[in-house]
Amino acid sequence: QVQLVESGGGLVQAGGSLRLSCVASGGTFRSLIMGWFRQAPGKEREFVGAISWNGGSTLYADSVKGRFIISRDKNTAHLQLSSLKPEDTAIYYCAADPGYYSPHPWVNEYDFWGQGTQVTVSS
Repeated sequence: QVQLVESGGGLVQAGGSLRLSCVASGGTFRSLIMGWFRQAPGKEREFVGAISWNGGSTLYADSVKGRFIISRDKNTAHLQLSSLKPEDTAIYYCAADPGYYSPHPWVNEYDFWGQGTQVTVSS
């Protein structure tokens, strides 16, 4: 079993930045696709981005492309959030998928999830 723990959320003004981290334990981290999702109140969980097992390939939702960057090292995945907007306010979750080679947005294919970290962007 893989355990994921996110950190780095908080309150930030519009236009600001945050860096989220997701520490993985209990599995072979380098074999995992790592994804980031978010869920705002009253909305479904949506894909933010994902990174391949070796960090060589990334995929982003159109809404965050050019503003968010995913990276990974050792046993940690990172999500750098920049140029934040109030509509980015949500609980952000990291997720892991041991079954694919390429990053993907399919929420049901991710087997392991963190507990989430709150990001709030004020206008």
